[in-house]
Amino acid sequence: MNSQFRPQRRVSMADVAKHAGVSAQTVSRVANGTGTVIPDTRRRVIDAMDALGYRPNSAARALKLGSFRTIGVLSQSLSTLGDVRTIEAIATSAAIAGYATTLVPVHVAAHSQADVDRLFSRMQELAVDALILNLESPMLAHAAEMLPPGVPVVYMDPEAPDARVVVDTDQNRGGADAVRHLLDLGHRTVWHIAGPERSRPSGRREDGWRTTLEAAGRDVPPVLRGDWSVESGYLAGKRIAARDDVTAVFCSNDQMALGFYRAVAEADKRVPQDISVVGFDDTADARGYAPPLTSMHQDFAEVGQRCVSSALALVGGRDVPALSVVVPQLVVRDSTAPPAL
Repeated sequence: MNSQFRPQRRVSMADVAKHAGVSAQTVSRVANGTGTVIPDTRRRVIDAMDALGYRPNSAARALKLGSFRTIGVLSQSLSTLGDVRTIEAIATSAAIAGYATTLVPVHVAAHSQADVDRLFSRMQELAVDALILNLESPMLAHAAEMLPPGVPVVYMDPEAPDARVVVDTDQNRGGADAVRHLLDLGHRTVWHIAGPERSRPSGRREDGWRTTLEAAGRDVPPVLRGDWSVESGYLAGKRIAARDDVTAVFCSNDQMALGFYRAVAEADKRVPQDISVVGFDDTADARGYAPPLTSMHQDFAEVGQRCVSSALALVGGRDVPALSVVVPQLVVRDSTAPPAL
């Protein structure tokens, strides 16, 4: 056999110990983060690990310490900005805490019921210390039946059955604050381009829009609906942009707001001189819209940090708030103004 294809022997703790001039027990304490090792000795061990290319055996360490140092994340969608940013924030927060993440996408629409059942059965095999569930109903109820016993779970929906710990974004409050901003500017009512009907965040933003108009005694226009995309915001916008009674629109995300901008321009109108627009998410691109978009800012980093800190607190047997809510904040830019007289 050609020597260049011969598998190399895995570097052992004994190799590191010999290179660093310490005992194997000292190398074990440094690798596993247990016990006390004086700084100079720790540095010699780490330098030896780097020089030899030593990598701790995570499976053996998990068996020894009773921890996989991994958090599982189940997400029903990877196609929307909000879901991607949330998962990114969870992975970043977990890494800072010294944990890896295992992502299990649950693309329900692309699977038969049998496929979904097999997918959830995989949860029983996950080598994780805790789970974070970013799922929508009715998948939450189905997932609850398949959760691996003894593994702590953090939910991202307060309506999840038997949820002990929930981290949520107050989507209803975000929708309400967007509408109040437009009403405070003097608009008589606010039209709404909502997200998909089965989307929980979309439904709660729509509820905030509706209840705020009703509480103010204003007319509630018919809901226009998109699919979060720029194109769907444009198509919905074409139905109302030319109307003289439309002076303010709340879009359920920034991408649909961008599409609505195009519909307004094609109707020979301007934002905000003729129609004020508020988006949701406050994406990095929102400030680059022409004009820069007023939007409800979602703090995805804070959501991820709270999910991970709650999960690790459960792993450690510490007390955890049953509900932790992150409130979106209005970021006012140049897309909103008082209505023209």
